[in-house]
Amino acid sequence: MKLYPLQFQPILKERIWGGTKLRDYLNKPISSEITGESWEISTVENDVSVISNGVFAGKSLNELITEFPEQVLGTKVYQKFGKQFPLLFKYLDAREDLSIQVHPNDELAAKRHNSFGKTEMWYVMQADAEARLIVGFKEKSSQKEYLENLEHKTLIDILDTKKVKKGDVFFLETGTVHAIGAGTVIAEIQQTSDITYRLYDFDRVDVHGNTRELHVDLAVDAINYNVVQAEKTYTKTENTSNEIVNCPYFTTNFIPLDGNVAVINDENSFSVYMCVEGDFELNYDGKTYTYKTGDTILIPAKMREFIINGKASLLEIYIS
Repeated sequence: MKLYPLQFQPILKERIWGGTKLRDYLNKPISSEITGESWEISTVENDVSVISNGVFAGKSLNELITEFPEQVLGTKVYQKFGKQFPLLFKYLDAREDLSIQVHPNDELAAKRHNSFGKTEMWYVMQADAEARLIVGFKEKSSQKEYLENLEHKTLIDILDTKKVKKGDVFFLETGTVHAIGAGTVIAEIQQTSDITYRLYDFDRVDVHGNTRELHVDLAVDAINYNVVQAEKTYTKTENTSNEIVNCPYFTTNFIPLDGNVAVINDENSFSVYMCVEGDFELNYDGKTYTYKTGDTILIPAKMREFIINGKASLLEIYIS
């Protein structure tokens, strides 16, 4: 059976901080006024993506990988991860501030949760006028200072706040204290993990008057108390893969597409395209596939050569 560009049914998540921009900006089929996340490609337990197009429609990504492991994942990825899909792709709509949180590294996550850690990156797709993100500490901190500020509800005073606009990118290594601020739509690329330690949630309550669980004790030895340089600068040369992030977990490029680009892969890794703006076509094996803003496409490693064409901004992700 010949593989082809795969799309998936979005896994939509209600969140206390969510809104309606995933529908308004990205055409997601949301029915709730507090939809915070659309999981585009996931193999997290109980949240496994289901293929929505072509002859494999209705089959889960895990089922396809079981049937065609090297052809889907790629030779190198299969050698390293077996039949595990190692990344998770999401769009997020923050109508309100998300909690201040941190993710553990691989070692801690494996020991405590039998999970990968959660290195991630954010691409800002839309930002209201005063939208901000929290990324790390303003100055080198310590466990003692962090706990004191947490106790006195002044944690935000020692954290670094960044005003953001469309196209800004932040690379968040594990241990970086962070929060997505109100008024942003984010494309997120991360390791396959749903492990988050929530440090502070602004004393919010849900519709039932309940606060969300905090993980203060677990977070203490997961935090990097040093100053981090998370914001990434990158070139935007048209019809070229401009590297933004290159780390052991994933490589992400930015492609400002205006016309035709021929893509040739080496079959070492799958690739994923997130259309963060515009429309484009993909021509493969005599067929044309069309995409729009908010679409996420998984290119199996076996797809050696294809052409993309249109006027769009794309994130291109693979594992080096």
